[in-house]
Amino acid sequence: MLKDAASATGDLFLPRTCVVCGRRLGRREQFICLPCDADMPLTFFWGLPRNRMGDAFNDLVERRLARRTDPPVEPYAFAAALFYYNSQAPYRQIPQALKYRGAVAAGRYFARRLGRRLAGSDLYRDVDLVVPVPLHWTRHRQRGYNQAAVIAREVAAEMGVPMDARLLRRRRRTRTQTRMTVEQKTANVGGAFAVRPPHLARAQAAGVRHLLLVDDVFTTGATLEACHAALRAAGLGPDRCRISIATLGYVGRL
Repeated sequence: MLKDAASATGDLFLPRTCVVCGRRLGRREQFICLPCDADMPLTFFWGLPRNRMGDAFNDLVERRLARRTDPPVEPYAFAAALFYYNSQAPYRQIPQALKYRGAVAAGRYFARRLGRRLAGSDLYRDVDLVVPVPLHWTRHRQRGYNQAAVIAREVAAEMGVPMDARLLRRRRRTRTQTRMTVEQKTANVGGAFAVRPPHLARAQAAGVRHLLLVDDVFTTGATLEACHAALRAAGLGPDRCRISIATLGYVGRL
């Protein structure tokens, strides 16, 4: 009762609002109002071994491998996002609030929801390491945090597995990709990521068999694929480790 009273008093002086629609939240609501929560366009990708997000990502991987004379057999990368959104949908406010407006607590809340779904999926049950897409150090200094790491930390906690935010590093600052084509995005992030050898050695010593790459949003998949390429090039072979991906949002329509 004291907690409820304190919450009510706090709402009186600093009202909490829905991250999606901006409506004032009730005492039992967290970050999202009940109507927006009920209408959230969930993807249910976590229960589908093949889906649109996964096919798009694996197509990028296959295009890269097709340039090799001896392409390895690459296991299908499972892919999941919590919800759909597009540039007109209000649910875009969830990752944007985390990325641009410092809404870290809201990001953690939705990341936990994603993590619980992955933890309950047979496809992701054997994930043994979660790795966020890294920010360049200059952007990290400006923002104060890496939004992908915020999500990855909560996902890993829900799945009961370790998270390594230092396995990958961004070697150069890439341009903002908002208005780029798929080809331009691929060129923009190509070779932008590298693996830190000590962290790779620890992952290999631990016998990592299923690594989950995490980012905030999946648009074309170019950034996640560049991270995938860096991990493979560093020696995390497809014969020993599956690499899958997860994000909060998937840019697309139901």
